[in-house]
Amino acid sequence: MIVNEKYKDFSDIELIEKIREGQRDVTEYIMEKYKDLVKIKARSMFILGADNDDLIQEGMIGLFKAIRDYDIGRDASFYTFAELCISRQIYTAVQASRRQKHIPLNDYISLYRSISDNADDEKYLIDSLQSLEDKSPEDVLIDKENVDILEQKIEESLSAFEKQVLDLYITGISYVEIARILGKDEKSTDNALSRLKTKIRKIVRENNK
Repeated sequence: MIVNEKYKDFSDIELIEKIREGQRDVTEYIMEKYKDLVKIKARSMFILGADNDDLIQEGMIGLFKAIRDYDIGRDASFYTFAELCISRQIYTAVQASRRQKHIPLNDYISLYRSISDNADDEKYLIDSLQSLEDKSPEDVLIDKENVDILEQKIEESLSAFEKQVLDLYITGISYVEIARILGKDEKSTDNALSRLKTKIRKIVRENNK
Protein backbone atom coordinates (compact mmCIF):
# COMPACT_ATOMS: atom_id res chain seq x y z
CA MET A 1 0.00 0.00 0.00
CA ILE A 2 1.34 3.44 -0.94
CA VAL A 3 2.01 5.37 2.25
CA ASN A 4 1.04 8.83 1.01
CA GLU A 5 -1.48 9.10 -1.82
CA LYS A 6 -0.91 12.84 -2.26
CA TYR A 7 2.27 12.06 -4.24
CA LYS A 8 0.82 9.47 -6.61
CA ASP A 9 0.37 11.90 -9.55
CA PHE A 10 3.94 13.19 -9.47
CA SER A 11 6.67 11.85 -11.75
CA ASP A 12 9.82 10.30 -10.28
CA ILE A 13 11.85 13.36 -11.22
CA GLU A 14 9.34 15.66 -9.52
CA LEU A 15 9.49 13.45 -6.42
CA ILE A 16 13.28 13.54 -6.36
CA GLU A 17 13.19 17.31 -6.69
CA LYS A 18 10.85 17.48 -3.68
CA ILE A 19 13.33 15.42 -1.67
CA ARG A 20 16.13 17.79 -2.67
CA GLU A 21 13.93 20.64 -1.44
CA GLY A 22 13.69 19.00 1.97
CA GLN A 23 10.39 17.05 1.81
CA ARG A 24 11.71 13.91 3.53
CA ASP A 25 8.37 12.10 3.62
CA VAL A 26 8.70 11.69 -0.16
CA THR A 27 11.57 9.27 0.42
CA GLU A 28 9.22 6.93 2.29
CA TYR A 29 6.75 7.17 -0.59
CA ILE A 30 9.35 6.19 -3.20
CA MET A 31 10.65 3.36 -1.02
CA GLU A 32 7.15 1.93 -0.84
CA LYS A 33 6.48 2.59 -4.53
CA TYR A 34 9.50 0.55 -5.63
CA LYS A 35 9.36 -2.17 -2.98
CA ASP A 36 7.94 -4.66 -5.48
CA LEU A 37 10.91 -4.03 -7.78
CA VAL A 38 13.21 -4.85 -4.88
CA LYS A 39 11.33 -8.11 -4.25
CA ILE A 40 11.61 -9.10 -7.91
CA LYS A 41 15.36 -8.48 -7.94
CA ALA A 42 15.80 -10.34 -4.66
CA ARG A 43 13.84 -13.32 -6.00
CA SER A 44 15.92 -13.46 -9.18
CA MET A 45 19.18 -13.48 -7.22
CA PHE A 46 17.98 -15.88 -4.51
CA ILE A 47 19.49 -18.62 -6.65
CA LEU A 48 22.94 -17.26 -5.78
CA GLY A 49 22.43 -17.94 -2.09
CA ALA A 50 21.55 -16.00 1.09
CA ASP A 51 18.22 -15.62 2.83
CA ASN A 52 15.51 -13.97 0.73
CA ASP A 53 14.59 -11.54 3.53
CA ASP A 54 18.24 -10.49 3.76
CA LEU A 55 18.33 -9.91 0.02
CA ILE A 56 15.20 -7.77 0.20
CA GLN A 57 16.77 -5.72 2.98
CA GLU A 58 19.91 -5.21 0.90
CA GLY A 59 17.75 -4.28 -2.07
CA MET A 60 16.00 -1.62 0.00
CA ILE A 61 19.41 -0.23 0.91
CA GLY A 62 20.23 -0.11 -2.79
CA LEU A 63 16.96 1.70 -3.45
CA PHE A 64 17.73 4.26 -0.75
CA LYS A 65 21.15 4.86 -2.32
CA ALA A 66 19.45 5.36 -5.68
CA ILE A 67 17.18 8.02 -4.19
CA ARG A 68 20.17 9.69 -2.53
CA ASP A 69 22.51 9.58 -5.52
CA TYR A 70 20.21 10.02 -8.51
CA ASP A 71 21.42 12.90 -10.69
CA ILE A 72 18.59 14.47 -12.65
CA GLY A 73 19.79 15.26 -16.14
CA ARG A 74 22.85 13.03 -16.00
CA ASP A 75 21.53 9.56 -15.19
CA ALA A 76 18.96 7.55 -17.12
CA SER A 77 15.39 7.35 -15.85
CA PHE A 78 15.09 6.92 -12.09
CA TYR A 79 13.59 3.46 -12.61
CA THR A 80 16.63 2.32 -14.60
CA PHE A 81 19.04 3.87 -12.11
CA ALA A 82 17.19 2.33 -9.16
CA GLU A 83 17.15 -1.08 -10.84
CA LEU A 84 20.93 -0.91 -11.25
CA CYS A 85 21.55 0.22 -7.65
CA ILE A 86 19.26 -2.48 -6.25
CA SER A 87 20.84 -5.28 -8.30
CA ARG A 88 24.37 -4.13 -7.52
CA GLN A 89 23.67 -3.88 -3.78
CA ILE A 90 22.15 -7.37 -3.63
CA TYR A 91 24.92 -8.97 -5.68
CA THR A 92 27.63 -7.29 -3.61
CA ALA A 93 25.93 -8.58 -0.44
CA VAL A 94 25.82 -12.13 -1.81
CA GLN A 95 29.52 -12.01 -2.63
CA ALA A 96 30.36 -10.68 0.83
CA SER A 97 28.29 -13.44 2.43
CA ARG A 98 30.17 -16.06 0.47
CA ARG A 99 33.55 -14.73 1.58
CA GLN A 100 32.48 -14.75 5.21
CA LYS A 101 31.14 -18.29 5.13
CA HIS A 102 34.15 -19.72 3.30
CA ILE A 103 32.00 -22.48 1.83
CA PRO A 104 33.70 -23.96 -1.28
CA LEU A 105 30.36 -24.84 -2.89
CA ASN A 106 29.44 -21.16 -2.87
CA ASP A 107 32.40 -20.36 -5.10
CA TYR A 108 30.94 -22.04 -8.16
CA ILE A 109 27.57 -22.66 -9.71
CA SER A 110 25.80 -26.00 -9.72
CA LEU A 111 25.00 -27.24 -13.20
CA TYR A 112 21.80 -28.69 -11.78
CA ARG A 113 20.73 -25.53 -9.97
CA SER A 114 17.35 -24.33 -11.20
CA ILE A 115 17.28 -21.12 -13.24
CA SER A 116 13.49 -21.00 -13.54
CA ASP A 117 10.93 -19.41 -11.22
CA ASN A 118 8.27 -21.76 -12.55
CA ALA A 119 8.19 -24.98 -10.56
CA ASP A 120 6.25 -26.69 -13.36
CA ASP A 121 8.83 -25.79 -15.98
CA GLU A 122 12.19 -26.21 -14.29
CA LYS A 123 15.27 -25.30 -16.26
CA TYR A 124 18.82 -25.92 -15.23
CA LEU A 125 22.10 -24.30 -16.17
CA ILE A 126 23.27 -27.43 -17.94
CA ASP A 127 20.10 -27.39 -20.07
CA SER A 128 20.65 -23.77 -20.96
CA LEU A 129 24.24 -24.33 -22.01
CA GLN A 130 23.39 -27.38 -24.07
CA SER A 131 20.56 -25.58 -25.82
CA LEU A 132 23.09 -23.15 -27.21
CA GLU A 133 24.15 -25.96 -29.53
CA ASP A 134 20.56 -26.98 -30.27
CA LYS A 135 21.05 -30.14 -28.26
CA SER A 136 18.65 -31.62 -25.78
CA PRO A 137 19.83 -32.60 -22.29
CA GLU A 138 19.80 -36.23 -23.45
CA ASP A 139 22.47 -35.45 -26.06
CA VAL A 140 25.06 -34.84 -23.38
CA LEU A 141 24.16 -37.08 -20.49
CA ILE A 142 25.93 -36.32 -17.24
CA ASP A 143 26.11 -38.86 -14.46
CA LYS A 144 25.03 -36.90 -11.40
CA GLU A 145 27.54 -38.85 -9.34
CA ASN A 146 30.25 -36.97 -11.23
CA VAL A 147 28.68 -33.54 -10.90
CA ASP A 148 30.96 -32.49 -8.02
CA ILE A 149 34.03 -33.33 -10.09
CA LEU A 150 32.61 -31.57 -13.12
CA GLU A 151 31.75 -28.45 -11.15
CA GLN A 152 35.23 -28.33 -9.63
CA LYS A 153 36.77 -28.47 -13.10
CA ILE A 154 34.56 -25.57 -14.17
CA GLU A 155 35.51 -23.64 -11.03
CA GLU A 156 39.19 -24.09 -11.83
CA SER A 157 38.83 -23.14 -15.49
CA LEU A 158 36.96 -19.84 -15.10
CA SER A 159 38.56 -16.51 -14.29
CA ALA A 160 37.22 -14.40 -11.42
CA PHE A 161 35.41 -12.15 -13.90
CA GLU A 162 33.92 -15.11 -15.77
CA LYS A 163 32.61 -16.53 -12.48
CA GLN A 164 30.88 -13.21 -11.75
CA VAL A 165 29.35 -13.16 -15.21
CA LEU A 166 28.15 -16.76 -14.82
CA ASP A 167 26.69 -15.94 -11.42
CA LEU A 168 24.51 -13.25 -12.91
CA TYR A 169 23.81 -15.06 -16.18
CA ILE A 170 22.00 -17.89 -14.43
CA THR A 171 19.61 -15.40 -12.84
CA GLY A 172 18.27 -14.78 -16.33
CA ILE A 173 19.55 -11.28 -17.00
CA SER A 174 21.21 -10.13 -20.22
CA TYR A 175 24.91 -9.44 -20.70
CA VAL A 176 24.05 -5.74 -20.99
CA GLU A 177 22.54 -5.78 -17.49
CA ILE A 178 25.44 -7.89 -16.21
CA ALA A 179 27.88 -5.30 -17.51
CA ARG A 180 26.01 -2.53 -15.73
CA ILE A 181 25.90 -4.39 -12.42
CA LEU A 182 29.60 -5.27 -12.54
CA GLY A 183 30.63 -1.84 -13.82
CA LYS A 184 32.22 -3.33 -16.95
CA ASP A 185 31.82 -2.46 -20.62
CA GLU A 186 29.35 -4.52 -22.64
CA LYS A 187 31.93 -5.88 -25.10
CA SER A 188 34.21 -7.39 -22.46
CA THR A 189 31.19 -8.84 -20.63
CA ASP A 190 29.80 -10.41 -23.79
CA ASN A 191 33.24 -11.84 -24.58
CA ALA A 192 33.52 -13.28 -21.06
CA LEU A 193 30.10 -14.90 -21.42
CA SER A 194 31.11 -16.46 -24.74
CA ARG A 195 34.39 -17.74 -23.27
CA LEU A 196 32.80 -19.33 -20.22
CA LYS A 197 30.12 -21.05 -22.33
CA THR A 198 32.85 -22.49 -24.57
CA LYS A 199 34.88 -23.64 -21.57
CA ILE A 200 31.91 -25.32 -19.91
CA ARG A 201 30.82 -27.09 -23.10
CA LYS A 202 34.37 -28.38 -23.58
CA ILE A 203 34.56 -29.66 -20.01
CA VAL A 204 31.15 -31.34 -20.34
CA ARG A 205 32.23 -33.10 -23.55
CA GLU A 206 35.51 -34.27 -22.07
CA ASN A 207 33.73 -35.53 -18.97
CA ASN A 208 31.46 -37.70 -21.10
CA LYS A 209 34.08 -39.33 -23.29
